[in-house]
Amino acid sequence: MRTSAPTLVGFGPAMTPATSRCSGFARFWPLAAGLLLLALLWFGPLPESARGSFAAHMALHMGLVVLAAPLLALGLARAFPGLIAGLSPAAAIAASLVEFVAVWAWHAPALHDAARADASIFVLEQASFLAAGVLLWASAIGAAGDGRPAARAAGVVALLVTSMHMTLLGALLLLAPRPLYACAEFCSPAAALTPLGDQQLGGVLMLLVGGAAYLTGGLALLASILRERAPSGGTG
Repeated sequence: MRTSAPTLVGFGPAMTPATSRCSGFARFWPLAAGLLLLALLWFGPLPESARGSFAAHMALHMGLVVLAAPLLALGLARAFPGLIAGLSPAAAIAASLVEFVAVWAWHAPALHDAARADASIFVLEQASFLAAGVLLWASAIGAAGDGRPAARAAGVVALLVTSMHMTLLGALLLLAPRPLYACAEFCSPAAALTPLGDQQLGGVLMLLVGGAAYLTGGLALLASILRERAPSGGTG
């Protein structure tokens, strides 16, 4: 007597174990990739390099907020879809404000110098960058679901505002006529770049990576709204 393939709860009817394994991989790979990337960023050479180089410090920051954070946010959205999709439109706006405060506060000279000189403050800085980035990307990804135009509009605003203020800060770092941080003089006496050149390279990274990544995310979310509102091509 033939028996039907066993079904697994939560994966739909008549789903075989092999199919469920594929489904599980598709569901959780962003979370695993985000955690792996986070480990490479935090336990690789960048943290040590960041003590002596503003550009390396910026590369670490950008890796957190534009690579690890969106992967972790996507992974959380797949692992806990009800939680992320249930975020209100106000969550995206609040997340963009949190990101704004975190980025500008930690790039103020006093806090930035403290983070490069003290390991415990550096850990606090990096954790706040990651938390703000995950919150912002999670609220935007949660807004991407069907039937949530207000949430998607809020997500667009949040991502575009973040792109604008990161672009502004990057331009400030690039165009400043002198080093803004005292650590540029004493943290890296044997650096290959001058303190001003190192700061300018960091500004370029924020402009090209940070500003562009959030701009791309905001425009992609805006495109989804426009596609939904576009009239169908059918005739009648």
